[in-house]
Amino acid sequence: MPVPAPTGVRPRVHWATIWPFLTMHAGCLLVPVVGWSPVAVATAVGLYVVRMFGITAFYHRYFSHRSFRVGRVVQFAGAVLGASAAQRGPLWWASHHRRHHRHSDTSADAHSPHAHGVLWSHIGWMAAPEHQATDLQQVRDLAAFPELRWLDRNYYVVPLALLLALLALGWLLERHAPQLGTDAWQLGVWGFCVSTTALFHVTSAVNSLGHLLGRKVWPTQDHSRNSLPLALLTLGEGWHNNHHWCPGAVRQGIRWWEIDLSYYALRLLALGGLVHDLRPLPARAFARERRLRR
Repeated sequence: MPVPAPTGVRPRVHWATIWPFLTMHAGCLLVPVVGWSPVAVATAVGLYVVRMFGITAFYHRYFSHRSFRVGRVVQFAGAVLGASAAQRGPLWWASHHRRHHRHSDTSADAHSPHAHGVLWSHIGWMAAPEHQATDLQQVRDLAAFPELRWLDRNYYVVPLALLLALLALGWLLERHAPQLGTDAWQLGVWGFCVSTTALFHVTSAVNSLGHLLGRKVWPTQDHSRNSLPLALLTLGEGWHNNHHWCPGAVRQGIRWWEIDLSYYALRLLALGGLVHDLRPLPARAFARERRLRR
C-alpha cells in the first residue's frame, strides 16, 4: 500500500523534551554488553504482557472509553499499571485518544498517517510541544479524581520506580542466586529498556499501521483496519476497524475467531468482582453477519 503524503503544516519537533524516551532506546544497544539470561528474557516478556494489558484494558478501554466500571482502588491500580509502560499519564493518554476518535484521520488527528505521514503518526507527534499538555476539557470525568491528576502530573514516578526495582532485583539475584546468570544491569536493560521500547512501538503501530494495513470490514469514516498479527501483539487492539465501529464496547474482537486477550482477561476479572458492567457490543456490530446470511 502506498504511504499517503503528509498534508498541511507540520508542527515543529522538540526532541529534547523526550530525552528519557530517547535514552531508553539507547539502552537497548547495551544488550550485547550485558548479555542475556533466561531470567532477563522472561522478565522482559512478562513485563511486556502485563503492561500491555495496563495500556489496552485501562488506559484505552477504561480511561479513554469507559467501557467498564471499577471501584476507585482498582481504578488507581489500573492507572499505575498503565503508567508503568512509560506512555505518560492516564489523563494525557485518554485526552489524546478521545480527540483521535473525534477527528480520526483528519488534520486535527495528531497521529493520523494519512494526514501527517507514517513516521509522524508513529512517533513524531509525541515530540511536538503542542501535544505535551493534558487537555483536561477532554477528560473532565477523570480529572475529578485528585490521585489521577497527581499521577498524570508525575507520570515519570512509576516507570522510574520500576527501573529501580529491576536494578535492585538484579543485584539481589547476582548476590544470592549467581547460578541464574543475571545481574542488575541485565535486568535493567532487558526488563526495562527492551521491554518498554517494544511495548511503545507495538502500541504506536495501532496509530500508524492500524490505519494503513489490514482489512476494513466496517464502513467507518476513517481508514482504520483490522489486523490479526497486530491483535496478537497488542492483546486485542489490532481489531482497530471493529473498535472504530463500536468504540464504546469493551470487546474489540467481534467474531469468534478474532482473538482479544484483553477482553478475555477482563471477563476473568469480572468473575472475580474486580471489574463490572462490561459494555456489550451494540446491535450494529452484528449487522454485517445478518446481511451475509440473507
